[in-house]
Amino acid sequence: MLDRKVKTVRALERGLDVLLEVQARRAVSLHELHQATGLPKATLLRMLMTLGRKGLVWQRLADGAYLPHVEELVRTANATVEQIAEVASPHMKALSEKAAWPSVLAVPRLDHMEIIETNSPLFRLDAATLGPVGVKLSYIHTATGRAYLSACDPAERDAIIARLRPADATDASEAELRAIIDQARERGYSVREPVHPWPDRSRQLVLRDGRRSMGVAILQRGAPVATINVTWPGKRATDEQVVQRHLAALRATAEAIGSDLSGLVE
Repeated sequence: MLDRKVKTVRALERGLDVLLEVQARRAVSLHELHQATGLPKATLLRMLMTLGRKGLVWQRLADGAYLPHVEELVRTANATVEQIAEVASPHMKALSEKAAWPSVLAVPRLDHMEIIETNSPLFRLDAATLGPVGVKLSYIHTATGRAYLSACDPAERDAIIARLRPADATDASEAELRAIIDQARERGYSVREPVHPWPDRSRQLVLRDGRRSMGVAILQRGAPVATINVTWPGKRATDEQVVQRHLAALRATAEAIGSDLSGLVE
């Protein structure tokens, strides 16, 4: 039983209060922590840095939010979305120092890919602002989606294509999509071109936003769990230029993330 005459360590108490607040909210900004705890932001930053060094919290690049470290609850299963984002975040920060353009990290959903992290805020480029977290991307019309389709097993790919196929789609249009996917698989990365006719989400945006993109899959124990891309304004560089300059760094980043994710399981 604790001796009530022994004084508590106030600094430790406040640090634990901050940790519990982050854990309760799952994602919280510095300002929200300031409002919830009443602590000065400078003090909070020091506490958060300390908690981060101890592996108890981490900061998302996409919006600066602080999140609790995800415990390895199920070591025999694929990583959770939270684990993928947490593991990938420092690698995406490192990628921002090697590649000239921003990236997003996305995971597969039923009929779309969902952005779970981006290093876009590190670039301050209005012409290539990506995200935010939660944005839905097309499997068909984005390099991100095509990278996943090119890496997943045939049964999953067939199910996704069947789910997305319009009622009036022709066999020729499906064959065209499969040829695009095959090409991405053969060369080991995907791009937005050629444009495909199916009216899936993101198509109109891809047609008018003037951006280009290349994507690669992130594999955990040989199976794709996410994709990472590099996106740039089409007027600033050609596909060939960006592929030549940055594909190696993008692939190395994907491999490093996949390796760390595979290390989470036995």
